[in-house]
Amino acid sequence: MINEEKLNILMVEDSEKDIDRVLQILSQGGFKTDCLCVSTAEALHDALMTRDWNVVLSDYDLPRLSAQEVLQVIKSKALDIPLIIISSHVGEEAAEHIMALGAYDFMMKSNLARLVPAIRRSLHEVENYQRFITTQTALQKSEALFQVITSNLPGVVFQFLLSGNHQASFPYVSDASETLLGLPPQMLMDRPELFPELILQEDKKTYQQLMITSAEQLSTWNWEGCIQVKGDSDIKWISLRATPRRVADNATLWDGIMINITRNKLAEREIARSREQLAELSSYLQRVKEQERARIAREIHDDIGGTLTAIKCELFPCMDSTARTQEFYQQKAKSVESLVDRVIDSTRRISLDLRPGILDCGIVAAVQWQAKEFSDRNGIACKVSCEDEEISLDSDLAIAIFRVFQETLTNISKHANATRIQVKLIELEGLVLLEVIDNGRGITNIDMEKQDSFGIRGMRERCQQLKGNFHISGDMGKGTKVTILIPTGNPENQPGHVNGLESELERPVQLEAMKKKKKVSRL
Repeated sequence: MINEEKLNILMVEDSEKDIDRVLQILSQGGFKTDCLCVSTAEALHDALMTRDWNVVLSDYDLPRLSAQEVLQVIKSKALDIPLIIISSHVGEEAAEHIMALGAYDFMMKSNLARLVPAIRRSLHEVENYQRFITTQTALQKSEALFQVITSNLPGVVFQFLLSGNHQASFPYVSDASETLLGLPPQMLMDRPELFPELILQEDKKTYQQLMITSAEQLSTWNWEGCIQVKGDSDIKWISLRATPRRVADNATLWDGIMINITRNKLAEREIARSREQLAELSSYLQRVKEQERARIAREIHDDIGGTLTAIKCELFPCMDSTARTQEFYQQKAKSVESLVDRVIDSTRRISLDLRPGILDCGIVAAVQWQAKEFSDRNGIACKVSCEDEEISLDSDLAIAIFRVFQETLTNISKHANATRIQVKLIELEGLVLLEVIDNGRGITNIDMEKQDSFGIRGMRERCQQLKGNFHISGDMGKGTKVTILIPTGNPENQPGHVNGLESELERPVQLEAMKKKKKVSRL
């Protein structure tokens, strides 16, 4: 038994005889029909709105509904239903006209031999058309999704083609090429030679070598190099990664992405430079430590050791059995007492060099004492301004600030040629601010960037270890200003601005506002 195909058929016809004849032909052709007949425009509208139809068969010219009107109704509803005209008295010119308007086929009622093949062909074409529409819609969605993805990627998505005779081209380039390369996508696709022209001369060789190797071995093409966009003074670091595949005519096609890695490269260089500086600073500090140990050893040996030896020499004559006068022993006692006083003074001096005892009295007293010592020793006026009698700090922080202050004064005495120094020590909302200003020659950028500027480097590292910041600036011929800003307690409990200390140091207006707020709160 042959399986019958189900056919939903809408007939525009008013002749029962013709309807029965058409249905009989379709049944003989293997169709199981579900048919509805209409003869007016209203009935046609209702039928098209309420059901889905595989085909519409229409007489050419019914009294109340023509084939041309049927075609217009179908088009107005945007329906993909083939219309086949079946008529008994239409000329060739009218048939050509209705076919030109969009009818699928035209045949005479007296000869319906082509009806079944025409319906089958129309159904097949409608099915293919619907598949085409579905595929096209899916493709459009896929392309839209691809465009969204590529437009949000931090780089240029591309296809690169290398033909068998080594001719290069870009079949596809995303819109980001204009931002990264300074070349619109279409321009790069039309003129692929523009990209190699952007590559710096020293990187062109590795670009070509890695491309050829990738093409020969079908391995991933990874390349990093520098480009310079026309009209742009900055050099960009580019990372290119692409996967190859062989296509027609022994050509190689890569799908890949190019991204800007300039920030990463600059960060890597900065990290490497910082490591080198830290290594140099560590070596310098080790040398300084050994030199300080040697100095202390010499002082203990030459000063304290020599004095103790002298005491021993003074006591030695008193230990024999020879009778001595009272005046002799009194003289020896005075001499030993004087030598002991000298040992005490030397011990106190060495102890102060290692850690001034004044630090036990607080950072304010220690800074004031050091300023006075410096002024007395170098003859440079050093004025300390501090609104608080004491700033409560833990010992490590107090020592760190004191050592930075000492190193600042040492640098001033060695390099500044200053005659006056102003020092400010202030506590500001969980921060301690130390500001040292001199009227010397003024430090320059060249001075700060010297390889052997270990003093400045050491002060900066010490501040950073304490989650603080160090800033130094100079004005040629007018002096130098050193500012440190350090949290007084746990950085996590500090106000929000503590995490941006560097920006605070670069905004003196805000610092002045904080100082004024401090004064108001004291009042």
